[in-house]
Amino acid sequence: MPEPGHILVLCTGNICRSPMAEGLLNHALAAQTGPLQTLKVVSAGVAARTGDPVSENSVIALKKAGIDISQHRSRPVTQELLDQALVVLGMTESHRSLIQVKAAPVPKRLHLFREFLPPPAEREIGDPYGGPLKVYESCRDEMVEAIPGLLEFLRKITARA
Repeated sequence: MPEPGHILVLCTGNICRSPMAEGLLNHALAAQTGPLQTLKVVSAGVAARTGDPVSENSVIALKKAGIDISQHRSRPVTQELLDQALVVLGMTESHRSLIQVKAAPVPKRLHLFREFLPPPAEREIGDPYGGPLKVYESCRDEMVEAIPGLLEFLRKITARA
């Protein structure tokens, strides 16, 4: 179980998007100073099984960015993961809606990964599952684009803590 105060990234099966987001965001946080550097990111899926390997194209897409997620294994989201998260980040509105319906209590900081981009940026990150490598690379790039805004949001909430 991760330490309380982690960042929880959610997708559907926890084998494509959320493991990539976890790797990218952990990498970005490690390069920060102060409280942000101590934050850890974990991922889970709203419909995940336990122990499935990360998709090969997710591994390749992140390897091209110098990040190794090959050891990742899927896990389903639990109420405990939600309760202990500083922030919960979904990939789509359906992920957010599912947590709002099923979680009790609903996390107070429940957002989309791309929510902190200025309009008219697309807020959702589509599922690359089963697609060619180019689709995974596009998905990775959508996450990378969102990270500066996410870091700014995290700076604000950790400064208040």
